[in-house]
Amino acid sequence: MAISLRKHLWALLAGLILCPIVALSQSSDTARNLGACKAGRETCDQTKLSPSESADLALVAHARNVANCRNGYDSCDRSKLTPPEAIALAVADHKNNVFACADGMQSCDRSKLTESEAHDSSVAERQRNVADCKDGVGACDHSKLSSSEAGAVNIARRQLNVSDCKDGVGVCDHSQLTNSETKQVNTAEHQRNAQNCERGWDECDRSKLTVAESTSTAYAEHQRNLAACKDGQETCDYSKLTTPETKTLADAEHKRNYTACLKGYGYCDPSRLTEEETHSLPGKGR
Repeated sequence: MAISLRKHLWALLAGLILCPIVALSQSSDTARNLGACKAGRETCDQTKLSPSESADLALVAHARNVANCRNGYDSCDRSKLTPPEAIALAVADHKNNVFACADGMQSCDRSKLTESEAHDSSVAERQRNVADCKDGVGACDHSKLSSSEAGAVNIARRQLNVSDCKDGVGVCDHSQLTNSETKQVNTAEHQRNAQNCERGWDECDRSKLTVAESTSTAYAEHQRNLAACKDGQETCDYSKLTTPETKTLADAEHKRNYTACLKGYGYCDPSRLTEEETHSLPGKGR
């Protein structure tokens, strides 16, 4: 009898221990299934949802369908939209089509435009073509230009060519320049070359410099080298320094070395200190 009672107590205790674990596992499975249903995953089992969860899921699915329709996705089911939602979608679709036509996008459906919208779209298309022709970009169609537009385009293209030649960018065609424009371009090219040389840039032709420009370039080059030497850069060429500059740098380096040794901070080379400086260091007193 005692053994039977003991077995009964152990079974009861095991049940008390396992019940929360089983309940927790079931709760976790329910949450996972609800998440899968809300996300529209294939693992969703709607038969395991409570009435309230099914209602929430229906709202989520409806909202997702509305979003799909607004974004133009294939998964959109217009038959599931409410009348107000269907009207709002139609208004949005029409507005998007108007914008697409105005911007010259491939998604434009001109058959859905009103007469005034089609007119505005044509005007925008014409203006876009004129702008493309002036800038020499895009799908410029010269055959669609009026006489006045063609004249404006020619002027704009000529000005753009002069600007490109002056700035040394784009597609410069020297053959299209007038004598006056050629002089302006030559002046701009000379100034640009002089600046490149003075700044130490690669696109420098020293053979085209005047005497004054050569002098200015040499001075700028010397100053850059002096700055590099002062900063201890590897580009420094000590052989190009003047005697006073070499002495000034040597004095500055000697002072830096002594300060580093004195304060114990920075690179210190005791061998370069004078006897007096050595004795002035902490712990080296006379």
